[in-house]
Amino acid sequence: MCVPQASPMLLTRNLLYTGMTRAKKLLILLGNKNVIEFMIKNIDVKKRNTGLEYKLKNLDN
Repeated sequence: MCVPQASPMLLTRNLLYTGMTRAKKLLILLGNKNVIEFMIKNIDVKKRNTGLEYKLKNLDN
């Protein structure tokens, strides 16, 4: 899993967790140790307005 330096709002614990739990046999983290540590400590969760719920409800239309 590539962990680049990016905006702090993108470097969340949830994103790191998702990447780690999707690994089947092996996980290799590539990135700066400080960035990975920041992600572990960053528990900030933003509300996402994706419109997914609306799209799923209106699949037949």
